[in-house]
Order: sequence, then structure tokens, then C-alpha cells
Amino acid sequence: MGIRTPAPFITSEGKHPGPGPAPLLLHRREVEPVKDFDASTNGRFVQARDKLAGELVWQVSVMDADPTVKAAQKTVAVKILSPMQPVPPAPMPGLPFTPVEFDQMTATPYVNGNGRLAYSIRVREMRAPRPVGKPSSAKDAA
Repeated sequence: MGIRTPAPFITSEGKHPGPGPAPLLLHRREVEPVKDFDASTNGRFVQARDKLAGELVWQVSVMDADPTVKAAQKTVAVKILSPMQPVPPAPMPGLPFTPVEFDQMTATPYVNGNGRLAYSIRVREMRAPRPVGKPSSAKDAA
């Protein structure tokens, strides 16, 4: 069992805390339902629900655009908790991938099948990136 904790990958000013910007990019534009392997049976698909929030779980594949990240670690599955299927932002003309931002991100550490530390990334919202310095809501601007 993991412990969920907020993952402050983006500062309150909307910037990546590292040496440079590291946007996340949609690897594939599909947002897919996550299968509940315990409840599903042959021929009967049951969508997973988050154990704590009770929300439906969706999944999207994203890439980290940070050039310092190793190739094997660039793509990660992000689980989105939402009552309805999230819609990815519109593609940006001239770009092969769609930049995205996530809100209310948590990272749950676990030991994977190879005995290595891994993280399950869960978010509440996926959207197009805001311009740098623009607050996400009136509450943040206060």
C-alpha cells in the first residue's frame, strides 16, 4: 500500500523548479478507461474506481520534454480521476505532440515487479498549458 502525497513538480509561479522548462507532452491523444482486473471477467469489462475518491480512473500516456531525462524514463502513464472521460487539449499547429498541464497531482511510490522503486501518478484535471505567470484561478491570484 502506498501513501499519496502532493507532488510539487510546478511551483506556485507556474514554473518547473529545475534548471529549465520541462513541459509534459501527450504521447498519444487517446484517454482510455483503466480496467479493474479484480471485477472484470471474461468478456465483461469493469472500469477501475479510485479506492480513496471513488472516481472513475482514466489513463493517458505522456512524455517528459526535459532533455536531461533518460530515454527509458521519458514516457509515463498518468491516471486521471474523473466522473467523465477527459478530453485532451487541442493539438498545437506545427508540433508533433500536444503540451498539457495537470492539476492536483499525487505520486504514490511502490516497488515494481523488477524490485525497483516506481511511482503511480494520479491527477484530477488535464488541460492546455497556461501562459507562464498566469494564476490557475482567482483563489491563486489572491
